[in-house]
Amino acid sequence: MIGATRRSEEVSPEGLRRRVADLLAEGRRLALVAAHDDGDALRVVYLFTSGAPDERVELTLRLDPGHPTVPSLSGLSFSASRFEREMRDSYGVEPEGHPFLRPLVRHQHWPEGWYPMRRGADRMPAPPTETTSYPFVEVRGTGVYEIPVGPVHAGLIEPGHFRFSVVGETILKMTARLWYVHRGVERMFHGEEPAAGIAIAERISGDSAVAHSLAFCLAVEEAQGLDVSPEARNLRSLLVEMERLVHHVDDVGALCNDVSFAVAHARAMVVREKLLRLNEALTGHRLLRGALGVGSTRVRTLPSEATMREIADAFEDVVSLAVSHSVVVDRFEGTATLARSDAAALGTVGPVARASGLEFDARRDHPLVAGHFTPVTQPAGDVLARFTQRVEEFRASIDLVISRVRDATRTESPPPSPRDARGSGVGLVEGWRGVVAHRVELDRDGRLTRVRVVDPSFFNWPALAVALTDTIVPDFPLTNKSFNLSYAGNDL
Repeated sequence: MIGATRRSEEVSPEGLRRRVADLLAEGRRLALVAAHDDGDALRVVYLFTSGAPDERVELTLRLDPGHPTVPSLSGLSFSASRFEREMRDSYGVEPEGHPFLRPLVRHQHWPEGWYPMRRGADRMPAPPTETTSYPFVEVRGTGVYEIPVGPVHAGLIEPGHFRFSVVGETILKMTARLWYVHRGVERMFHGEEPAAGIAIAERISGDSAVAHSLAFCLAVEEAQGLDVSPEARNLRSLLVEMERLVHHVDDVGALCNDVSFAVAHARAMVVREKLLRLNEALTGHRLLRGALGVGSTRVRTLPSEATMREIADAFEDVVSLAVSHSVVVDRFEGTATLARSDAAALGTVGPVARASGLEFDARRDHPLVAGHFTPVTQPAGDVLARFTQRVEEFRASIDLVISRVRDATRTESPPPSPRDARGSGVGLVEGWRGVVAHRVELDRDGRLTRVRVVDPSFFNWPALAVALTDTIVPDFPLTNKSFNLSYAGNDL
C-alpha cells in the first residue's frame, strides 16, 4: 500500500493496557489480534491502524507457555473482548479480568482442553458423550417468550442460530450463535508456499475472493520485501471495485425482494448478471478468481467506459423504481436503527458503519492507488440508510472503475521491485462488506508459519443484535439482509 508505515513494540503484561489506551485515545482502531504458538513460546500480536497517513502499530506480548494469560482489554474495546474469547477457544490463552467469558468459536462437542491452533493439536478427539447447553442470556418477565431460528435455514443460507426474546412481536433481545461452519482456515495456510495460499484466501468467503486474496498478497509482499508497480495497484483497485459492484446491486435487489417488490429485484438481477459476465471476461472467472498473484496482477481484457455507463444507467432505473414505491420506503425508513455511538463502540466497519455516520474507509485510510477518495456516509443508521449507502457506493465504484480503465496502460503488471524483507506483513483492503485484514509470517524458507485473517463480518455481527432491539420479528429478515454478513468469513 502507498506510503504505509508499520512499527513494532514489545510490551509487558503490566504495560499492555496503558499502551492500548494511549493508542485508542489517538484515534487508532484495533484491526486484529493474533495469537502465535512458536513451539517453545506463545505470543500475542495486537495490530492498531490509522489513516491518513497510513500507519500501523503492532504490540507484541510474550506469554508463559505453561500458564498463558493476557490482561483483558475488554474495558477498553468491545472488539478486543471478542478477540480474547476467540483466542481462548483456539489457543487456550486466558484473558484475565474478562467480564463475560462465554465460548465464541468453541462448540459443545469440542473436547475440554483441546485447542486446535496449538502446534501439538491433532485431529479433534472423540467428542464428549454429555455436553451442556450454550449459555444464552435469558430474558424474563411477564409476556416474554423465546423464538429460536436456525441453525438450519431454508435455501442456501449458511448455518447460524438466532435466539429472540420477544414480547408480542417486539424484539427485546437477539443473540446469535455462529461458528457452525468453522473450517480451520488459518491452520490450512501453515507450511504452504505463499503462491498456494492465494487459492485458500480466495475461498475464505467466496463473494469476497478479490478482497481476501488481495489482502493476503499485500501481506506477503510486505513480508518478502516486494514493491509492486503502479500498474499492478491500478489493476488491483479495478478488481476490488468490480467485486463491490456485483454485491451492492445484489443487495439492493434483495432488499426490495424482502419487502415483496419482486419487479425491482428481477431488474437488479439483470444488472448483476451483466456484471458477472464482465467479471468472467476480465479474469476468466465470474467471482474474479485467478487474477492476483504475489507481486503480480493479470487481467484478460478491460471493460469499456461505454459498457460501465450502460450498467450505471440500468442500475439507476432499479433505484428509481424502488424509491418511487411506498411499499419499499415505508418498510425501510426507521427500521432497525444502529446509532452512530453504538456503531463506533462496537467497532463496525464498511457500509454498515458508514450508514450510521462513521467515515472509516480503507480506500482513503489505506489506499491502493494515489489520489484523493472521500467516503460517502448516511446519518440515519436504519435500513433505508444502509440501502442508500449501497446505492451511493455503487455510483462511486462506477466512477472509480472508469478512472482505473482510463489509467490502465497494460493488462499484466511488470515484476515487482525488491526492498527490505521483514518476515511478517500486513494487508488491509476495503472489501464490499468493509475492511479485510490479513497478517502473515514467513519462515527462513519463505513458507507460511502463521496467517491471521479478519473478515469485516467479525466486527459487524454484534451490531445486528443491537439494531434489532425494539424491532418487530417480521422485520428480522429485512434487517439481516441490510447487514448481509458472511457466516464463512466470520467462522474461518
